[in-house]
Amino acid sequence: MTRIAVRFALLSSVFLSVPAHAELPEPVIAMIRAAESTGDPKQVAAVHAAALGAYPDEADQLKELKQVWDNRLTRKRKAEAEAKENAIRRAGLFDFWEGKGELGALRSTGNSNDIGVSASLALARIGIDWRHKLKGQADYLRSDGETTRERFLAAYEPSYDIGERAFVYGLGQAERDRIQGFSSRYSVSGGIGYRIIERDDLKLEVKGGPAWRQTDFLDDDDEEYIAGLAAMDLSWTFAKNLTLTQVASAFVQSENSTYTSLTGLQAGIGGGFSARLSYRFEHDTSPPDDSEKTDTQSRVTLIYDF
Repeated sequence: MTRIAVRFALLSSVFLSVPAHAELPEPVIAMIRAAESTGDPKQVAAVHAAALGAYPDEADQLKELKQVWDNRLTRKRKAEAEAKENAIRRAGLFDFWEGKGELGALRSTGNSNDIGVSASLALARIGIDWRHKLKGQADYLRSDGETTRERFLAAYEPSYDIGERAFVYGLGQAERDRIQGFSSRYSVSGGIGYRIIERDDLKLEVKGGPAWRQTDFLDDDDEEYIAGLAAMDLSWTFAKNLTLTQVASAFVQSENSTYTSLTGLQAGIGGGFSARLSYRFEHDTSPPDDSEKTDTQSRVTLIYDF
C-alpha cells in the first residue's frame, strides 16, 4: 500500500471509532499535522477530504486548518522562487548549466569490417528571461576501409522571453558533411517562437524566421543565399522513465532547401543514465550531383544527464 493509502486507512479507523457530529478529535488533528509535515499536497488533500467526509459539521474548523496550510505552502514556494531568482541573478557565466552527453559506437568484423562512433553534447542554461542552448554532434563511420559517414555539427541558440510563453531567438550553426558533398555549411537565423505547451511531462515549442546560409561544396561553386527557417521541438514523457522526442526543422529557399527530422525514444535506466533509440532523416532538394537527396540514420546510444 502507498503511504497515502495507509494514512487514509488509519484516519478512517479513527473516524469510525467516534460518534458523528462530535468535536474534531485530537487524533484527527494529529493525523492532519502528520500529513502536512510530509510537504506533499496530495497527502494533505486526501486527509482533509477524509476528515471532511467524517466530520461535516466541523467544516469551518477544517477549512481554517487547510487555509493555514495553504498559506504556509504559498509562502514557502514564493520564498524558494525568490531565492532561486536571486541566485540566478548573482550567478557567474558558468553557473546553472545543465546538459546531457550521448555516446554510441559500432564495431563489426567478418563479411564486412565496420567501425563507427556517434557522440553529442547538449548544454542549456535557463535564466530569468534569457535561455541559452549549446549543441555539438559528431558521426563517423568506416566500412571496409572506406569512410561512409563523416558529419560534424555545432550550434548555439540564445533566446529572450518577451511574454509568458513567447520569445525571440537567434541561431548560429556550423556543419560539415563530406559524404553529402560539402566541406562546410554555415547558417544564421533569428525570429520569434512560442512554447505551446510547457508542462513537466509534455513540452512543445515552435519557432520561425529568416535565415542566411553559406555552403562550401567539394566539387561545385559555393552558394550563399537567404532562406526561411521553421522548427519545432517536442518532448513527451508518456510513461515512467519513457520519453518520446521529436525535433524537426526546415531551411527553405529557392536553390536547395533542407528538411531534417530527429525522432527519439528514451528510457531511463537509473543513476542518471538512459538508453536512446533514434532515427534521423535529412533531405536536400538539390544536393551535388554525386550525392543522394535523402540521408537517414538509426542509432542506439547511451545518455548521461548532468
